[in-house]
Amino acid sequence: MAKKKENKIGLETFLNRYPKRDYIVTITCPEFTSVCPKTGLPDFGTIIIEYIPDKLCVELKSLKYYLLNYRNQGIFYEYVINKILDDLNNALNAKEISVTGNFTARGGITTTVSAKHTKKKK
Repeated sequence: MAKKKENKIGLETFLNRYPKRDYIVTITCPEFTSVCPKTGLPDFGTIIIEYIPDKLCVELKSLKYYLLNYRNQGIFYEYVINKILDDLNNALNAKEISVTGNFTARGGITTTVSAKHTKKKK
């Protein structure tokens, strides 16, 4: 069993057994919730995380609990997607990682926010 490592925000990682092979991990969280900082009303959306691992992969249970931490936070869509990207990238140091949030309609408007980071080659 690969040893798990946890960082200060609670995301656990484990060793990638195939670091020389580029492959894509896609994780979908269809029940993401946060709070609109302007109205205080709940926001709902689907978070899609795609990454090409380098040395580490994210452990899914810890990711689930990490995402649940946003449930009561007042946070704009743009900020939450970039924050998730930064936190995951800091934990994984992935070759490439993207986070997309597809948020449900509010006032007749749907919003999709995407952010991406690519590791610089040495």
